[in-house]
Amino acid sequence: METSIYRVFDIEQDAAALDRAAALLRAGRLVVIPTETVYGLAADALNPSAASAIYAAKGRPSDNPLIVHIADPEQARPLVKRLPDAYFALAERFWPGPMTVILEKSARVPYETSGGLETVALRMPSHPVARELIRRAGTPLAAPSANLSGSPSPTCAGHCIQDLTGRVDAIIDGGSCTVGVESTVLTLCTDPPAILRPGAVTLEMLREVLPDIRLDPGVFAHLPDGAKAASPGMKYRHYAPKARVVLLWGTLVQFAAYLEAQPPGCGVLCFEGEQARFGGHPCVTYGRRDDPVSQAQALFGALRRIDELGLTSVYARVDSPDGVGQAVYNRLLRAAGFTEIRLGWEESAT
Repeated sequence: METSIYRVFDIEQDAAALDRAAALLRAGRLVVIPTETVYGLAADALNPSAASAIYAAKGRPSDNPLIVHIADPEQARPLVKRLPDAYFALAERFWPGPMTVILEKSARVPYETSGGLETVALRMPSHPVARELIRRAGTPLAAPSANLSGSPSPTCAGHCIQDLTGRVDAIIDGGSCTVGVESTVLTLCTDPPAILRPGAVTLEMLREVLPDIRLDPGVFAHLPDGAKAASPGMKYRHYAPKARVVLLWGTLVQFAAYLEAQPPGCGVLCFEGEQARFGGHPCVTYGRRDDPVSQAQALFGALRRIDELGLTSVYARVDSPDGVGQAVYNRLLRAAGFTEIRLGWEESAT
């Protein structure tokens, strides 16, 4: 398959490229699109064959549901059985933006899109190119991350070109993603509502609209074998480089002492300015300590850099999982296959 690359940085000037991409989507083809979170692998969400093609292109398990992207909150009406008041309250506060809401699906949403579930995950992205393409295509778009299944998510078009050239019909280069991790996913199908995947819209922010919302236990735990994943990113090892990743909880002093006992050649995933503490171990940084927003923006690029360096094992520094830090820890935990070591946590021993 030949993959066309379109650069779209101005909707009016690059309208012809958007029209070509929209025509591909209406024909049931696959187009990589930019969003503010990560790049998405898009297809017509209401076309079962197109949705199935997403799974095939990514090598994604078919029971891992897809998120449906819309350009306006009202576009959700034919896709769900009902729209509760909480949906409109959330949409008014957080859309367009990095939040996904799960509701009971209508018959218009094929099971190929919902991963066999009776629910559908809906999101209205803030990236103007994504919303304009949805409007021009005239259909909601199913769009999981535009990477090979399990590998680090793409935050620039170059990552998508590396992973999906020859597997998709077109890739739209719309610049680097500003958020850097996937959207917050919450379900309104449980009482109380629950966050199934943390993101840039944090638990604290959501509680201002839904005071009783909680974190699902599966956010930081491995789902049992045979369990159905209610949200993307819950069931399988995700976001992972080829290298073995181990999370180390502890102070910088404890982390450095642990690394001294490890064989040469193992890598370090650490924060900016810490590289000198780890001797001859190759280091990759992902943002600043105590700044989870910068960590989220840099994380997936750092995980890809680990593979570029040819590292086979990496020990990762982790920060306090508060606010956006919950999203960073969630992605690291899955990249590590839930492998973590607790060295202790004493803030005074830095």
